Amino acid sequence: MMRIPFIAGNWKMNTTVHEAEELVHDMLERLDRIEGVEKVLCPPFISLPTISELLKGSSIKLGAQNMHFEIKGAYTGEISPLMLRKLCQFVILGHSERRWYFGESDKIVNKKIKAAIENGLKPILCVGERLEEKEAGRTEEVIDKQVNRGLNNIKPTRNIVIAYEPVWAIGTGKAASAEQAAATINFIRNTVSKLWSKDIAQELRILYGGSITSSNIAQFIPQPEIDGALVGGASLRAEEFLSIVSQTAAIKGISLPAERGKL
Repeated sequence: MMRIPFIAGNWKMNTTVHEAEELVHDMLERLDRIEGVEKVLCPPFISLPTISELLKGSSIKLGAQNMHFEIKGAYTGEISPLMLRKLCQFVILGHSERRWYFGESDKIVNKKIKAAIENGLKPILCVGERLEEKEAGRTEEVIDKQVNRGLNNIKPTRNIVIAYEPVWAIGTGKAASAEQAAATINFIRNTVSKLWSKDIAQELRILYGGSITSSNIAQFIPQPEIDGALVGGASLRAEEFLSIVSQTAAIKGISLPAERGKL
């Protein structure tokens, strides 16, 4: 089956509101014209309202970088799905920086995924092994646990994206090989197939993330199992991100349903 390619830019803790506006202005018109790929920008929370307005009427979607699993309450500094659902369509959950720097467990990630789906947000679930786990030959063991625990007791749904992001490749300039990434993504798809069903597993988009640039994206996108990329640092440079999206469209772009103007 044909899965619509998916490219998301994770800006992480970068850009002021003004800088975010400038970055979007630098690529909005050209990015909007690229067809055959679902395009998502994930700026910091403070820029979501501004960027949401800028993207209205375009083909570009918006995502948040994280959220709490409760709707409201005494959780100082947190953002709830209720606050996000009118601003964006996607939310990144389980990113390795959240897991390792802030101690988020698979159980917490699972609760966030449930809350996102219940509030009409589409989760981008991140999974990936650390360097020591890779070197110990535990990649599949780690990925299996993260996928099964992350999706535990969640009804099968096509409204989720999974991103394989090996921790050792994020921000290091050392991307996985295309073959290794494709093999691990195939393992993830098989894991989802066992947990949910083969049909749904075949429909889910599974991305690669980790030191993706305009220079190496063409190595990954031709792989049948890789449906796109979660892009970090390269998404902060307009020309770089545009090149990544346009190369993806040229290699794997397919006809998209008419959604222009729908946010």
